[in-house]
Amino acid sequence: MTHSGDPDRSLRRTQYLLLSLMAALATAGILTESMLLLGLAAWALIAAGLIEMIYRP
Repeated sequence: MTHSGDPDRSLRRTQYLLLSLMAALATAGILTESMLLLGLAAWALIAAGLIEMIYRP
């Protein structure tokens, strides 16, 4: 893996990772009826939203 040094690209990758994590956790939470997984999915969504609002490229 190469390191580009571009902070916008790194933040965008982190945001996509958090959104993917949120989708996986929400799906698992719904299927297992686990409030813990749904709560973690909500926090992942909040973190991705904060990155989008604060570090908008």
